[in-house]
Amino acid sequence: MSGKWTYIRKRLFQMIIILWIIATILFFMFRLMPGNPLVAYIEPTFDKEQQDILMKQFGLDKPLYYQYIVYIGNLFRCNMGVSFFYGDTVLNILKRNLPNTLYLTIFSLIAAYIFGIFFGILLAWKRGTKFEKAGNIGTIITRSAPQFWVAMVLLVVFSFKLKLFPSSGTSNAGVIYANELQKLTSPDFWKHLFLPGLTLFIYLQGLPTLLMRSNMFDVMGEAYVEMAKMRGLSKWRIMFKYAARNAILPIATSLALGIGTSMEGNVIIENVFSWPGLGKTLVDAVVNKDYPLAQGAFFLIAVIMLFMNLIADILYSVLDPRVSV
Repeated sequence: MSGKWTYIRKRLFQMIIILWIIATILFFMFRLMPGNPLVAYIEPTFDKEQQDILMKQFGLDKPLYYQYIVYIGNLFRCNMGVSFFYGDTVLNILKRNLPNTLYLTIFSLIAAYIFGIFFGILLAWKRGTKFEKAGNIGTIITRSAPQFWVAMVLLVVFSFKLKLFPSSGTSNAGVIYANELQKLTSPDFWKHLFLPGLTLFIYLQGLPTLLMRSNMFDVMGEAYVEMAKMRGLSKWRIMFKYAARNAILPIATSLALGIGTSMEGNVIIENVFSWPGLGKTLVDAVVNKDYPLAQGAFFLIAVIMLFMNLIADILYSVLDPRVSV
């Protein structure tokens, strides 16, 4: 047990170092970009003195090294600054948009892994058949298809042609949810979530499907499976009760990784469907040269990805005693 705690402390320390490096890169990357970051505030009628006042208000009149020290110090206090474009604190904006990203990710991820586990078992059961070959090809195609292309196809078919689902947002025009509970219990919200969720599902289901199929092939040759066959048990029972239960271990740990990696897909999907989550917030911030908001969104996504990698490592060491940390 002490070895596991030492490993966890080591991984946490590594995570802090990586986050510091990411924060440093983000700071210099945005400040070295061309253009005035206060373009959203500065009007053509502003004279030089008024522009200087704004620069001083946001601390941009200080030397770069001083801005960096302040930035890192504020980051440790969870103070990400004030958005140049919205005038609100970055933390408030991220807190408003993060739930939408989590709903999209969790809904798609759970559906993808449930489908992937059962479909992977089915492909292993039908090994060597035309069904398996077709399933493998279909899974690889959906896994490798560009997400923006899949999103556009779904939009054209289900939104523009069949008009079954809305094309953007989380609600119809004029509808405002009083709280998150009202949002989650609204059929209108789930109707808006369906297409972006389906797009992310199509991308995510490939990993658990192929991983489960491969793991099933590995465990089917184990002694306990052979013993079950000798006892005359049905193939379906052997597949589920004996093989699948042991093959599912890497799937459980990859689920944590899936939450982190799905953030990459969210950036594209949220912008295609105008879904107000972290991905869309990030792109809008970059377009508007809103450096504090862009930095905050990038940093939060990095935190989520690194944290889920840590959870995956810990889960694997806990679920499989053969793995030494």
